[in-house]
Amino acid sequence: MAINRSSVMTVEDYFEWELKQERKHEYIDGVVIEMPGVSGRHDAITVNIIYLFISCLDRTRYCMHTSRLRVQASPSRYVYPDLTLVRGRSVASDVSEYNLINPCVVLEVTSPSSMDRDRVDKLGYYFEVPSIEASLIVDQHRVFAELYTRGKASWLRQAFTELDDVISLPMLDCELPLDQVYRDIVFE
Repeated sequence: MAINRSSVMTVEDYFEWELKQERKHEYIDGVVIEMPGVSGRHDAITVNIIYLFISCLDRTRYCMHTSRLRVQASPSRYVYPDLTLVRGRSVASDVSEYNLINPCVVLEVTSPSSMDRDRVDKLGYYFEVPSIEASLIVDQHRVFAELYTRGKASWLRQAFTELDDVISLPMLDCELPLDQVYRDIVFE
């Protein structure tokens, strides 16, 4: 399924229009991009990760948000990560509280139609958000996760390809065992 893109509109028009839509749409430099639906596998991986974070996150120090909340990557770029974590109190750029501006970790679970956007475009947008310390991309069709963490001079990439790998997130004091990320997921 291809991602549907619409003609150019202003940010203000997008905010007003998006509130009336049944499906989510990202906004990138004036272009509105319809978000594809998710598969059962995509959803199961996301839920597995949510369970892992619930078991290890200190809820007095961190907030977790699902894909229903947008992240403002810049004044002209608004995206929906599959999961967003915030250190401290969540802060929005607007009174509607739809546009989060202080994520510390974002998660994307790839879909066939969004894989390139997740790994290239959106990752680049996340690199530009000063509060983001890590971006995790998890593949739904194979055991494969990429963790990008902010270093002193550049972003560092780690790849995880084995079910016995453990993704360490020291900025959250959490670890995500890959066998639990992919719990009950069957690969053909």
